[in-house]
Amino acid sequence: MAADPGSLVNWSLLALSPPGWGGALLRGFANSLQIALGGYSLGLLLGIGGAFGKLYGGPILRDLMECYTTIVRAVPELVLILLLYYAGTDAINQLLILVGFGTIDISGLVAGIFVIGVVQGAYSTEVLRGAIKAVPAGQIEAARAYGMSPTKVMTRVTLPAMLPYAIPGLSNLWLIATKDTALLAVVGFSELTLVTRQAAGTTKSYLLFFLAAGALYLALTLVSNVFIKMIERRSRRGFVEQS
Repeated sequence: MAADPGSLVNWSLLALSPPGWGGALLRGFANSLQIALGGYSLGLLLGIGGAFGKLYGGPILRDLMECYTTIVRAVPELVLILLLYYAGTDAINQLLILVGFGTIDISGLVAGIFVIGVVQGAYSTEVLRGAIKAVPAGQIEAARAYGMSPTKVMTRVTLPAMLPYAIPGLSNLWLIATKDTALLAVVGFSELTLVTRQAAGTTKSYLLFFLAAGALYLALTLVSNVFIKMIERRSRRGFVEQS
């Protein structure tokens, strides 16, 4: 039996309370945002460590970082998510058993943040490595000449100076992270895409719900762009553009 055409524009289905699905969509959107923020933050930490490891680490560390970034960027993200989500959680439990502890039930939120973070970390490593190499060598040499420790050189000179070069790439990675959360629907995590599919499948109003999900993703992107521009303007204060 064909679906009622009027159901395509039945806005009452987006009501926040049942039988509307608006509340469920917003909860799924909040879950997606949590995973994106957590995964992006973890990826940024991994990226900072990976970039400095590639640039200033020993031969073994550089080779390990090279393997990490090459493998993660070569394998499709969906395959990585399935591998890390299932095999990664199983490996953690097996390790806990070996050291005498019992297994633990890893929540979907934690697993999702870990998966997105590992993927983001590989790309962040290359973005930050390029940004660090763009910092004029004279600035770092001057800091060392003043007797600054390597930690102070990193926190007071290298990281602030590389921000104008890194922000465009990092902002793109943030937007990618918000979209990558949709891939977690394949492992059954209740984020926006999975909730949208459930709502559309139950009500048969596919156009309405997928347009609503698209509008939420678009709103997140527009708001993110505003903050990204603010951060970029602030990071470039006193920055002299090369002609």
